[in-house]
Amino acid sequence: MTEHEHVRVAVIGSGFGGLGAAVRLRREGVTDFVVLERADSVGGTWRDNSYPGCACDVPSHLYSFSFAPNPDWPRTFSGQEHIRAYLEHVADVFHLRPHLRFGSEVKTMTWDAKELRWEIETSSGSLFADMVVSATGPLSDPKIPRIPGLDTFPGKVFHSARWDHDYDLRGKRVAMVGTGASAIQIVPAVQPLVSKLTLFQRTPPWVMPRVDRAISGVERWIHRRLPFTSQARRGLLWGIRELQVQAFTKRPNELGLVEQLAKRNLGRAIKDPALRAKLTPDYRIGCKRILLSSSYYPALARPNVDVVASGLSEIRGSTVVAADGSEAEVDAIVFGTGFHVTDMPIAERVVGAEGRTLAESWKDGMQALRGTSAAGFPNFMTIIGPNTGLGNSSMILMIESQLNYLADFVRQLDVLGGRAALDARPSAVRAWNHRVQERMKRTVWNTGGCTSWYLDASGRNTTVWPGTTTEFRQATRHVDLAEYAVVRPPAQGTPQDADPTETAEVAA
Repeated sequence: MTEHEHVRVAVIGSGFGGLGAAVRLRREGVTDFVVLERADSVGGTWRDNSYPGCACDVPSHLYSFSFAPNPDWPRTFSGQEHIRAYLEHVADVFHLRPHLRFGSEVKTMTWDAKELRWEIETSSGSLFADMVVSATGPLSDPKIPRIPGLDTFPGKVFHSARWDHDYDLRGKRVAMVGTGASAIQIVPAVQPLVSKLTLFQRTPPWVMPRVDRAISGVERWIHRRLPFTSQARRGLLWGIRELQVQAFTKRPNELGLVEQLAKRNLGRAIKDPALRAKLTPDYRIGCKRILLSSSYYPALARPNVDVVASGLSEIRGSTVVAADGSEAEVDAIVFGTGFHVTDMPIAERVVGAEGRTLAESWKDGMQALRGTSAAGFPNFMTIIGPNTGLGNSSMILMIESQLNYLADFVRQLDVLGGRAALDARPSAVRAWNHRVQERMKRTVWNTGGCTSWYLDASGRNTTVWPGTTTEFRQATRHVDLAEYAVVRPPAQGTPQDADPTETAEVAA
């Protein structure tokens, strides 16, 4: 990277969002772009999460780009290694390698109001970009709770997203902290290896059976020879999940039947009444993400596993202490405690038109126009931004909708001509966020009686989309210029078409 390199677009991250953005830019005729990646390969969360048992809980044919179907998925629910290989394949097929800059972690990004460009400092050098697409994703920076005594623990400590493959768990006494999507995959994978596994569970999850199987060679042959069969399979999977959305977003009481099925699943696997009571949630199913596993409960019933129905509160030497006072001696601690979702670290590194960081702008909660554009940050777009997450379907569908929005954003800048930038109007962001939060009030995520990672520090759901993927695709089909202020260089005056009351907020 040269000291004064200038590109039209800088994409941050090379997971699904970043690679998808790169493909879409090329399809729009934009080749003057780079993809900045802090690691040494593509893959995003599917590169970082390589823990034992790691796999996707969305069916393979739905968890892939519509423009890059894969007829050779080996299983109905793909493992981490297959998804990562798919992303490497996408990078090759769409000729993205020349655009990739590995080892280039973004340190700061600052909007230059005079030159109408972003000045980006990375670990490998500096560059300027007319536009930035942030695709770092919400599941990129692990969160480890502050536990008294953790820094003096003599054994091994690591997060599920930073698995230490050089550390052999065989015969060890292991503490697993957390019961989220990662933990329910890790527990069955490591239980046969360890001498003792102590699971610290603050809140039990609802778990449904994982109906996974190998996809036969005949099926794959048909999908290769007759591509429409793969498309039909994807369409069926999508349609079923679209029909489920109403129960999550408008009629949570309809989830009662699903709850009964989950209780039967628990009862079949766990015969001990005391253990079954520990593992029975006290909130409406769907309030937290419904987890899929056919091996989690059987693993918990094994004699070398102890379930502590309490969070980890203290560490004294090699002794881990739960909030209920119970203790265990362990050699290693594995944290499956999630990520910085509502307080993404990248937001602290982005400085907008008013000299404020994105984190400061979002101090009262994340919000962005159509989940993509934040007010005061011209020509800056976020893939998988506020309120774009899903509780029951594939995030690739949401990403592709945002890629449509990105493509039209680029087109609108071309139509404007010359040096120009688009900055979301504060009133448009407020109006969009108000509509989203009003719809959120009756969803299971707000009424289900649980505390989840969907909620920010103030208890507001700034993570999940309260509708169907079809609705989101319609909402992001085109950029509405009425929702943006057009920013020109200072010599050409103040932003055009701005509300008089908002000119000071968006002016460069």
